Formats: sequence, C-alpha cells, structure tokens
Amino acid sequence: MQKLGQYRNDARTQQATANDYRATCIGNVMRKTSLDELPHLINVLRGDISNFCVQLKNFSILQHSSNLSALPDKKLLINTINAHSYNIAQKDELFAEALTKCDVLIPDGASIVKAVKWFKGASIERIAGWDLFVYEMEKLNKKGGTCFFLGSSEKVLKLIREKASKDYPNIKVVTYSPPYKNEFTEKENAAMIHAINAANPDLLWIGMTAPKQEKWAYKHLQQLDINCHIGTIGAVFDFYAGTVKRAPLWWQGYNLEWLFRLIKEPRRMWKRYIIGNVLFVYYVFKEEFNLYNLYN
Repeated sequence: MQKLGQYRNDARTQQATANDYRATCIGNVMRKTSLDELPHLINVLRGDISNFCVQLKNFSILQHSSNLSALPDKKLLINTINAHSYNIAQKDELFAEALTKCDVLIPDGASIVKAVKWFKGASIERIAGWDLFVYEMEKLNKKGGTCFFLGSSEKVLKLIREKASKDYPNIKVVTYSPPYKNEFTEKENAAMIHAINAANPDLLWIGMTAPKQEKWAYKHLQQLDINCHIGTIGAVFDFYAGTVKRAPLWWQGYNLEWLFRLIKEPRRMWKRYIIGNVLFVYYVFKEEFNLYNLYN
C-alpha cells in the first residue's frame, strides 16, 4: 500500500506539472522529446560554460578484467564510467568527486577505452557492468553468502530473486526497492542504510541509474557498516531480470551495444547517444589539446 501511495503521488506530481500554466505547449514538447538538452550542447560548443571540468587523464581506471581477481576482499566502492557518465560529471561536481574518489573505476564503454588509449597509449579493455556482475556473483556463489540488491522496482527485484535462486543457489538474495524519486528524505536514506546493515551482505549491488546511484553510495559509504564490494551497476538489474534485452554478442563485439539500445529505445536514448556522443568528442578534444582557457 505504501508503494502504491508513492506511485499515486508521483502521478499527481506529473499531472500537476502538465497542468501548470507556466509549462507551455512548446516546453512540454521539448521535455518529452529531450530537446531541452539542446541549449546545453549549444552553450558547450560556444564555450559558454563554467570553469569546472573533469579530465579523463586524472581518473585511475582498471585496465583489464583479469585485474578483478586481484581486488582485495574488503569494503570497496566500485563504479563504472562511460561517455554518458563522463559528460554528466562535467557539470555535476559531486558526481565527479564520487567517480574520482571511489576505490575502483571500470571502463564500461568503448568510447572511454578509445579515449584512454589515445591519452595514455595504455593497453585497456572494456569491462562492462555486466562483466563485473557475473564475475562477482560467480565468485560469491563458490563460497556462499548474502547478496543485497538496492534499487529498481519490486517487479524487477522479484524476477532477480527468482533467477538468482537458480543461477546462484549458494547465494542468499536480499532486496530493497526504494521510492522512485529524484531525492530521498533523511528517513528514507536511514531506512535503506538500516536494511543493508541488518543484512550484513557479502556483496552489495546498487541500481538507481547514474549519477544517482554513485552519489548515493559515495555520500553514505561511511554509514554502511559492511565489509564487502559495493558495485553501482544501473541497467544490469534490468538486464539480469530480463525486463530489458541486452545487445546480442555480435553487436557487443563490434562496440555497437549503444546503437542497439538506441534502436530499441529511441525516445529515451537518443539524447544520450546522439547529443551525448557529440559532447563527449568535444570534451575529449578539449582535454587533449588543452582548450580550457580558449574562451576565457
């Protein structure tokens, strides 16, 4: 009933926004089609942006999937980075700090891999959030233990529990579906922290989409009284539950997983992959050729 009430409140909020006289027809269309992101792209290309910036060269990124086995069995915050999250970090200082100061950062995107190779000439491979998930789950299943999933809807979590019981029979799965909202109250944060600490998991997954999940884990890391790996893996919850189909291996092999998702969900993904890719290329060139003071 509490969850149903939350859905009703969210629906009322959306309806109130739709009926707000300040929300013009043009504004509503721009929001629904994600055209409201275009002014940011134009400002970036004009150089009309803040001096705050994040440089990919300064990130310490795990280079090979084989390095996962060398990670110590202790409390570690593991985040992923791709072109989309790199773009967000350019204008979100807390998110940038969460990525910079986490214990492990893995390259979940072909564009990040290519950029790092260009900047550093390093040998690096893509490590998807899915790869991290499979590795950690198989590792825990061998010795047995508790895995906690924080995030997503109860429907998705139910599918995860059912599938995990078959795929990983030695893992006890505990789940928690937080309210679907942009910001949590102190009471809601406390409830999530209490649930995690009470379960005392051997592995914690957080799936709230970027940048929300990374910022939540970073802000509350010290309050989590656990001694295990903490992975922020977003869409992997849906991939594993089967509610969102992951790209076939052929697409993945040619680094076209982004195109597959764009084709499957054009209205939701076009801003990320069309506008976002242009922004990413801009930021990479700006960093490589030290153009930070070009407009100042």
